[in-house]
Amino acid sequence: MGRATDRRGVLRIDLDAAAAGRAPVRRPDSLSVEEPLEIRVGPAGPGRRKPLAVTMRTPGDDIDLAIGFLLTEGLIRSAEDVQTAQLCAGAETPNTYNVVDVVLAPGVPEPATDPARNFYTTSSCGVCGKASIDAVRTRSLFPVADDPLTVPAELVAELPDKLRAAQKAFDRTGGLHAAGLFTADGALAVLREDVGRHNAVDKVVGWAVRQQLLPLAGHLLLVSGRASFELTQKAWMAGVPLLAAVSAPSTLAADLAAEAGMTLVGFLRGRTMNVYTGAHRLTVDA
Repeated sequence: MGRATDRRGVLRIDLDAAAAGRAPVRRPDSLSVEEPLEIRVGPAGPGRRKPLAVTMRTPGDDIDLAIGFLLTEGLIRSAEDVQTAQLCAGAETPNTYNVVDVVLAPGVPEPATDPARNFYTTSSCGVCGKASIDAVRTRSLFPVADDPLTVPAELVAELPDKLRAAQKAFDRTGGLHAAGLFTADGALAVLREDVGRHNAVDKVVGWAVRQQLLPLAGHLLLVSGRASFELTQKAWMAGVPLLAAVSAPSTLAADLAAEAGMTLVGFLRGRTMNVYTGAHRLTVDA
């Protein structure tokens, strides 16, 4: 399996050092690895599973990524819908493991593989491969609006520091997004990093699926960067009642969170935050 980071040589230019007469220096630098992952899906039995999606991701937790992707896209409902999921070597790249082969359980419908609607996702966009807005929308099985979760705003304000402290690969590269799933008392349940923020969320959701934790009632999901429509949708599909981001949400993210009855927090920085929907879940001491 590939590594999350790799080393490259760089020329380090320091203009203040140059003004003092010191020349630029060459040194090694750590970069986040970005490689394609192909997800193949099909029923049990002989024959090759059909390619469903290709996503640019950071290697690691690839089974969770595939399972989370299938769940958040509405293609499976639970871990019982998957018979097996395993990494395998691609025919063109026999020495790398950039293919996940998913065998569906008996009775689970095989996803359509119409080329016009196949998924291709980059590390920056989780839904840009879909053919239409209608294809983007999926609806959750879980009544998130009914989740009785309430948490102190003080607890939510502490989550970014907890997330940052657990980001080991980010410390080396500075180039990875993170998604962290927290319990109602602020304990970190799982953290995943990836060059794609949507991949990081899928890895968290896939972990939860395989741990039989869905729906994620009473949990909080924190993402680095912004809260986009696709991240809000993925959180809803997993039954998360509170999604927080260190940066801004989009209008579609806020609209979807309101529709789902989800709490959406943005600009979570220091001791301030903006609550866009579901403010009843946050308590503030006078």
